[in-house]
Amino acid sequence: MTDRFFLLTYEAGDDYGERRAPLRAQHLAVAREAARRGELMSAGALADPVDGSLLIFKAASPEVARRFAETDPYVVNGLIRSWRVREWTPVIGAFSADA
Repeated sequence: MTDRFFLLTYEAGDDYGERRAPLRAQHLAVAREAARRGELMSAGALADPVDGSLLIFKAASPEVARRFAETDPYVVNGLIRSWRVREWTPVIGAFSADA
């Protein structure tokens, strides 16, 4: 099966900016491991306001992104109000077939 791209979006809960500090190292360790496996292509927090995140996965199925969210310390510890995985078809730029 061919790898496809999936967006994992997080909607942060109240006081996310303050509450994430104690869990940041654990969250980044999980993210770096997913990147090392070649699954997580890019990720970052939304800014101004800090109220969520966007993570880009490359995988054969959306289960990879779902599994990430289900084990992410931010989600497990209630910092994330909701999350969603959607397939994404890049047309222009670094992730497109033309890159």
